[in-house]
Amino acid sequence: MEILFGLHPVTEAVRVRPKDLDHIAVLSGPTNPRVAALLDLCRAARVRVSYGSREELQRMSRSENHGGAVAFLKERKLLTIEDLMRSGGDTKRFLLALDGVEDPHNMGALLRTADGAGVDGVLLPERRSAPLSGAAAKASAGATEHVRVAKVTNLVRSLEELKKQNIWIVGLDERGTMDYDEFDFNTDICLVMGREGAGLHDLTKRTCDFLLRIPMAGAVPSLNVSVAGAVVMYEAARQRRVKLRPAAEAPAKASKPRKGLGS
Repeated sequence: MEILFGLHPVTEAVRVRPKDLDHIAVLSGPTNPRVAALLDLCRAARVRVSYGSREELQRMSRSENHGGAVAFLKERKLLTIEDLMRSGGDTKRFLLALDGVEDPHNMGALLRTADGAGVDGVLLPERRSAPLSGAAAKASAGATEHVRVAKVTNLVRSLEELKKQNIWIVGLDERGTMDYDEFDFNTDICLVMGREGAGLHDLTKRTCDFLLRIPMAGAVPSLNVSVAGAVVMYEAARQRRVKLRPAAEAPAKASKPRKGLGS
């Protein structure tokens, strides 16, 4: 059984997959508006609710940072890479692959950014990767319920499969040859982020078509993986948004002569 905790993850779970929920537990005592809204959702979705003390919720979630809500639900069924490929449509695909991100807080932060930046799907290796645990879900503020995630046995082999589908593999590495904002993201791409501290594995790096870098002006050579991912994902989202934006109309001419400074 999957255990989620925190108001945002639990609320999103009730919204997105109420049939998977066994029940939720909330902190006993007076309720604030956010808890009241969660309870309203549970009533509408016919999800059972129990109440417990702060210590009981801590024991249920195995975390002191449970946020006053814990959900118990069926373990989610993750997708395959074929599932991600079937959802392409007419738009350019934008995928994210995580090569050994093992910290659940970084995992959650990356999934939250992926949701906000419009990423179509995320590839996670089965080994050497943080699980989609309650800690990752809380760090994602509930984004784990919305991002399409596929588990793959061999990440490099999966990246090679994507290349056969005409998807460019773009890795982020401090020794990359091109600044991230010089790259044209208006194409089918899979952005690959590496491990905390060590970066991309050598074989993954060799599989990439491009290696991008984030220029650093200070003494520290690189950013935290979740921060670096946010920088690059939102640059890709910005470029794609500009590409889709219709050309601005020419401003209308003034019907009266202008007066004052600069006329």
